[in-house]
Amino acid sequence: MLTDTLPRVRLGHLPTPLDELPRLSRALGGPRLLIKRDDQTGLATGGNKTRKLEFTVAEALRRGSDTLVTMGGVQSNHVRQTAAAAAIHGLRCVVVLRGEAPSQVTGNLLLDHLLGARVVFSGERTREQVAEQIVAEEQAAGRRPYLIPVGASDEFGAPGFVAAIEELNAQLTERRLHVDRIVFASSSFGTQAGMCVGARALGFRPQIAAIAIDSSRAEVQAGVAEIASRTSRRLGLEAFVSPGEVVAYDGYLGAGYAVMGEPEREAIQLAARYEGILLDPVYTGRAMAGLVDLVRKGVLGKDETILFWHTGGAAALYAYADGLLG
Repeated sequence: MLTDTLPRVRLGHLPTPLDELPRLSRALGGPRLLIKRDDQTGLATGGNKTRKLEFTVAEALRRGSDTLVTMGGVQSNHVRQTAAAAAIHGLRCVVVLRGEAPSQVTGNLLLDHLLGARVVFSGERTREQVAEQIVAEEQAAGRRPYLIPVGASDEFGAPGFVAAIEELNAQLTERRLHVDRIVFASSSFGTQAGMCVGARALGFRPQIAAIAIDSSRAEVQAGVAEIASRTSRRLGLEAFVSPGEVVAYDGYLGAGYAVMGEPEREAIQLAARYEGILLDPVYTGRAMAGLVDLVRKGVLGKDETILFWHTGGAAALYAYADGLLG
């Protein structure tokens, strides 16, 4: 495997299932829809960040770290999975969440507390500023903190999705399936960067198409290319990706990050009522809303086979109950 030279700990139930979505496909009038179930990775309700954390936590342990420090939004799936990974390996965990503490502790935030993480809110400061201060405080206390960026999106986490593309390629080959495009949520760029490096190294040809959650197309392209470059170098691969090669759709930003609108609500209901699959309001709901819109506009052809990569996040549904049922 392309990542065999890197340290890795096992956190997820892999490979995740590759399933069909026949009823949703019929409801949309085509294309054929497949789904990669990274909501089934199993780490404290699962999610795609588990793949990155298998490599990131291994690097932290290799360096002798005893504390994981990371950042995210109030309903961050990455933060929840990081807290779970820390618990498994007996590490302390400090998480910095954007803004002020909400009035209710629910969804992923509840799980962060249950998993034993120390939760700090950044207030009016940036999460990065607060995280750097915490790292300094931990070091002053004689501990050995390891700082994980938002989404574990760097050259230490992205190899998780190099391995994921190898996994998917093997599944498609075994089942003799052809996929035209892979559609998924993109926010911190590491998932797509790993996919792009893996695809380039393997000669894997499906288009890797991100639905931007909170960034412009240009920001996604630049961010993915930069992380992909560092990841390729770390793996010793000639699998570099230019910004112009990165495919991203940024017409689905709505009212902003973590603000659920009618497109997300419809997408969540479609997946639930046609396929019994739970999407989340922040990431997968917005990504599926983008996929549905691109099908309706004919950008995704009705004769194509599209794979939707489910990146998890159902725990966040509970924090959006009023909006989902309103």
